[in-house]
Amino acid sequence: MKFNTKTIHGGQKIDPAFNSVMQPIYQTSTYAQKRPGVNKGFEYSRTHNPTRTALQNSFASLENAKYGVAFSSGLAAIDAIIKLLSPGDEVISTNDLYGGTFRLFTKVFEKYGVKFHFTSLHNVSDVESLINENTKVIWAETPTNPMINIFDIEALSIISKAKNLLLVVDNTFASPYLQNPINLGADIVMHSATKYLAGHSDVVLGALMLNDDKIAEKLYFIQNASGAVPGPQDCFLTLRGIKTLHVRMQRHCENAHKVANFLNNHEMVEKVYWPGLDSHKNHDVAKKQMSGFGGMLSFRIKDFNKKQTIKFLEKLHLFTLAESLGGVESLCGHPATMTHASIPVEEREKSGVTDSLIRLSVGIEDVDDLIEDLKNAFL
Repeated sequence: MKFNTKTIHGGQKIDPAFNSVMQPIYQTSTYAQKRPGVNKGFEYSRTHNPTRTALQNSFASLENAKYGVAFSSGLAAIDAIIKLLSPGDEVISTNDLYGGTFRLFTKVFEKYGVKFHFTSLHNVSDVESLINENTKVIWAETPTNPMINIFDIEALSIISKAKNLLLVVDNTFASPYLQNPINLGADIVMHSATKYLAGHSDVVLGALMLNDDKIAEKLYFIQNASGAVPGPQDCFLTLRGIKTLHVRMQRHCENAHKVANFLNNHEMVEKVYWPGLDSHKNHDVAKKQMSGFGGMLSFRIKDFNKKQTIKFLEKLHLFTLAESLGGVESLCGHPATMTHASIPVEEREKSGVTDSLIRLSVGIEDVDDLIEDLKNAFL
């Protein structure tokens, strides 16, 4: 089954109750049992729910995985992965990292004895130098948030397999339409399904996809034991969003290409970060492991300070100033004061998240209108 068909049919079955084409919303907390303790069906919706099961099957299909696990948010999915570890274990992570992930790592799990190393994942030898007997996980975002860095998943998987480590890839910015990390050797793929998978800015939800039976069993246990599960309504909305993922992503990519080129040729723009540009540091890696370059980009305006940058954002109209990304509408953001405000100034500036950086989530509107909106903000 090819990807465009998977978004609609992957992992799905006609519901047996009334043969409904769309998966019903099973808005129930509990289920009748014929005999106590021996029920093989559904018992309690924290543990299993038919709507969530359908979504998890769809997740697995999209990433060419055996298992899909749904959570109440992307951070809840990340939380579950780190709960696989024990005090004294170590994680090597990119230093260009979503602020919420950084906060979870450093403010929650470090106090329980898990150690995190933040470094660039561009250079494989730098990663190898940090590996020791306590290292258990390599954590990669690619493309990264917000600097749109690209890391070679296959190269990282070679290291992780040689050292018996788990390679986790946050695939949120690419979506399964553009990139399939499991095919490239990743052990677990993570998504904030809030973004491109659901795609309409009306759901908060997280996803994990993987093949390993034992790790899947542990993650399902954590999902049930910790209880950070999505409700059936959110699962239904995400399933509905996935059905148009392929057509939405095509337009996101087309529009971002034109917006990136407009900005790249603008006399006031200092630098554009988008992997489809030849000037991008890892453009060749992006071409190798992605089928397109995505709808996310960041840029800097020459000689702008924080006040001027925020004023530019406030002049935009079609690009709505808001948190999040990946919806049908275009969004703009100031990472230093919004998505990455929880990262200390020195740390975020090392990775390039300065006060003059602007991040765009390019939507599926008419691209001429989007470019006109940007032109007017430069005036």
